[in-house]
Amino acid sequence: MKTPDILIVGAGPVGMALALALKDSAHRVTLVDARERGAARRDPRVLALSHGTRLTLERLGVWSHLPATPIRHIHVSQQGGFGRTQVDEGDYGVDGLGHVVRAGDLASALDDAIAAAGIALIDGCEAHPDESLAGRVRLVREGATELLDCPLVACAEGGMRADDPAIRVRDYHQHAVICMATPAAPHGHTAYERFTPGGPVALLPCGTDFAVVHTATPARAEALLALDDAAYLAALQTAFGHRLALVAASGRARFPLQLRMRRDPVGERLVWLGNAAQTLHPVAGQGFNLALRDVWALAGRLRDAADPGDAAVLAGYLRERRVDRAGTAGFTDTLVRVFSNDLPPLRAARGLGLLALDLAPPLRHFLAKRMMFGARAWP
Repeated sequence: MKTPDILIVGAGPVGMALALALKDSAHRVTLVDARERGAARRDPRVLALSHGTRLTLERLGVWSHLPATPIRHIHVSQQGGFGRTQVDEGDYGVDGLGHVVRAGDLASALDDAIAAAGIALIDGCEAHPDESLAGRVRLVREGATELLDCPLVACAEGGMRADDPAIRVRDYHQHAVICMATPAAPHGHTAYERFTPGGPVALLPCGTDFAVVHTATPARAEALLALDDAAYLAALQTAFGHRLALVAASGRARFPLQLRMRRDPVGERLVWLGNAAQTLHPVAGQGFNLALRDVWALAGRLRDAADPGDAAVLAGYLRERRVDRAGTAGFTDTLVRVFSNDLPPLRAARGLGLLALDLAPPLRHFLAKRMMFGARAWP
């Protein structure tokens, strides 16, 4: 392989977005992925994209190719307590507070754009950065090993080991059960976030159905997964309440929920992005949105840099992203810890908080703009 200026490890949505953001720079960019090309197109997950993410995807030239369902209203409530709040797109002059897309559709649009731009992508290739030798990467493909010394390596694939001292971990002792559910009446492009003692239940409009993220304790999640579709539908309806009726649910899967934060997402000629940098609880749907803000900020620093791996360049990126990264992680972490319990004093405080958001537009706007644009958004 001809040594690139920037080697991006991982051809998922985060890695491909970075490559596209750098396509008009003077740097030679190469993507490598351990999977066969196109594997990400089969990703069954659903993503909630903020308005700011939509703007970035428009800049990358892929938004018009995405089958996206707009979120025009957001309804937040708690089970067994008073208080609720609603956010409407009309208050902000936007076409959708956010949008819901299938991860596979997003990967397809990005992969098509990568091919059209002629960006090199090497599939079936494992890449192992050597943190002790700056820029050194060991590539393994079809049994052959090659060493590269790159000015910058961007790691955008894989998770983080819980036993790694460089990783801060909080285990929420919750699992997310995900599925698709069909409403009895049109959803009206409303997204629902319902806080329950076992964790939040989110219903996101996706096509004519809802994408469901049903949070529960690990034991309860296992029991929910074992139910047949009719029994699970009844359990979901009970957890969510009867604000709307659901008539079908199918395609369940589950995964454990943790907060994992890499303490320093920048090393010597090395940067981590996406799930390699942080994994957030899905409440409020901020994980991919934060990752894409990281990508756009990093690309802005790299485009005109003579040496993309220069320590000053990466330090500038780290300073720029510190507030948003810490603020977004802290926001989602606080939501989970405050709302995932049934203590009467906290239940009452939560109700007062939701009521305050509903009655005080400035507070609601403060929250909504940060949901759309990140923790560094202006009021």
